Amino acid sequence: MNVTAIDWGIIAAFFVISLLIGLFTAKQAGSSAKEFFLSGRNMPWWLLGVSMVATTFSADTPNLVTDIVRKNGVAGNWAWWAFLLTGMLTVFVYAKLWRRSEVTTDLEFYELRYSGKGAAFLRAFRAIYLGVFFNVVIMATVSLAAIKIGGVMLGLSPIQTLLIASIVTVVYSSLGGLKGVLLTDFFQFFIAMIGSFGAAYFILDLPEIGSLNNLLAHENVADKLNFLPDFTDPNVYIPLFIMPIAIQWWATWYPGAEPGGGGYIAQRMLSAKDEKNAIGATLFFNIAHYAMRPWPWILIALSSLVIFPQISDLQAAFPDIPADKLGDDLAYSAMLTYLPTGLIGIVLASLIAAVMSTLSTHLNWGSSYIVNDFYLRFVKPEASDKELVSVGRISTVLLMALSALLALALSSALDAFNILLQIGAGTGLIFILRWFWWRINAFTEISAMAISFVVAIFFEVINPKVNWILIPENQAYLKLIYSVSITTVGWLLVTFLTRPEKDEVLLSFYRKVTPAAFGWKKVLDRYPAEKQVMGQLPKEIGLMVIGAVMIYSALFSTGFFIYGNILSGFIAAAISVAGGVIIIRSWKKLN
Repeated sequence: MNVTAIDWGIIAAFFVISLLIGLFTAKQAGSSAKEFFLSGRNMPWWLLGVSMVATTFSADTPNLVTDIVRKNGVAGNWAWWAFLLTGMLTVFVYAKLWRRSEVTTDLEFYELRYSGKGAAFLRAFRAIYLGVFFNVVIMATVSLAAIKIGGVMLGLSPIQTLLIASIVTVVYSSLGGLKGVLLTDFFQFFIAMIGSFGAAYFILDLPEIGSLNNLLAHENVADKLNFLPDFTDPNVYIPLFIMPIAIQWWATWYPGAEPGGGGYIAQRMLSAKDEKNAIGATLFFNIAHYAMRPWPWILIALSSLVIFPQISDLQAAFPDIPADKLGDDLAYSAMLTYLPTGLIGIVLASLIAAVMSTLSTHLNWGSSYIVNDFYLRFVKPEASDKELVSVGRISTVLLMALSALLALALSSALDAFNILLQIGAGTGLIFILRWFWWRINAFTEISAMAISFVVAIFFEVINPKVNWILIPENQAYLKLIYSVSITTVGWLLVTFLTRPEKDEVLLSFYRKVTPAAFGWKKVLDRYPAEKQVMGQLPKEIGLMVIGAVMIYSALFSTGFFIYGNILSGFIAAAISVAGGVIIIRSWKKLN
């Protein structure tokens, strides 16, 4: 691959602009901890929405999609398409609730909703568990993608790649705080979109591919095109479709798609100007994430099946890549080596943007947990804003260093994705219900967290092949069912065997957030003077369903047009437009 001076110039310009944004926002970000982590709670929906999209457009995402498509075809993407249901639930039900809570981080929620030592333990433990452990694993998968891109496209060693990617990201993240991250995300989003669409367009015109029609007709690709899996084979359709759409989206916790909102999505909702901007940001994010972005990645993944049908073909083409880094996900980077001068510079800049936008968000989000939910709350409550910002900047550097070390040990983005899903299995329903059911307490969450972790360790570490009588080897998807069932039964038992929160804590939360009162009646009935606000929860859930249909229809409409099925494309587009009209009209009537 020939990276010319023009390409390097484009990449250098990208780095310079990113650093300048960090320097530009450094003074304001350093003025207070709330400014550093929430940008003064004054951010507009469009900036927050674009930032959410840029963050989830990580360099490991197209690698993950490529891995999925090469193994399971287009239908395999339901593993993450199903999370749209979670996203739309957040849009219409939870976005406004998070904004009303006025917490600094979603972990601060614990001491708003619960009380006592249990709430304090939850906040402290999850600050380290999520802010360090989980966060480092996620950043390591992103860094792994950077390693593969750097190795294939630039001939860099893993350590060289990590040094280049991490230093610039750490500098602007630690200087500019959340506002610097948001502004850089905005710039990086457009670079990333231009790069992915440009790459797909050029690759389809390669002599080996010939055209879009030739690609779709190729014997290696023709059986990979269906949007839905083969429903004659339960070993195919159950793990690829039924499990994600029926269980996975609400039962598992995964960063960026948390049931009930959370993590860096909650951080952006909390930094919005008001509830309207919080809702608008999450709606834009879900439209862009699921309807706008997937097809360039899918087309490149399908093209890779023509040029590199087997992993052995990748190994032959790139003999210097370490054996433990070879996998189907490497095919995305391999296809980009065919791009011409100029475009390769833009695409490389877009991939660097994808890496940096995700890393910067996770660095700021993780350090916000360390600072606000651990250091300020439990170590030094009297710490000044200047000290808190300094701790945030130091923790940013340390998080990046830990994730880089872990990245050197990982081999597959899909493996990490599955492990994270398994660890969060069975906890999702709590995050949905805790706003609306008074009976959930701190011990509910503690028990769910402990049980899901132990079950995940058993399935993924102690007995990863699941060679025991209850789960045949060819039905390993049942791991998720067992994990969700064991964890859910466990936390429900703990909930009913432990005392509920005190009435004053429950009432304080209810008055602050005003969720629909359906699940709070038993408490509220004890206080006749307390206003019972039923809200519009049924209507909001209806809009969630309509919104999901709207976005899925837009996604499939694009696919139908790509496949040359024009009539189906127009029908799906009409359904999507109708859903959008219903949402716009209903939105005006929502309180």
